Amino acid sequence: MNQNDRIQLNVRITKETSMKLDEIVEYYQQGLKLGRIYKGDVLTDIIEKSYEVMNKQKKANRRY
Repeated sequence: MNQNDRIQLNVRITKETSMKLDEIVEYYQQGLKLGRIYKGDVLTDIIEKSYEVMNKQKKANRRY
């Protein structure tokens, strides 16, 4: 994805949620060792993984 394909989201979250996101970013930083990891990259990864799980659950529910 190039820079032109990105949009900016402005959201309000609690301080506690922000601290959790900081901790997740730090975890990603330690685990990947690819250089600087940004909050937007972590959020994108979380959303993509959640989307995959959601679609798998939808498919499983259609079978029954």
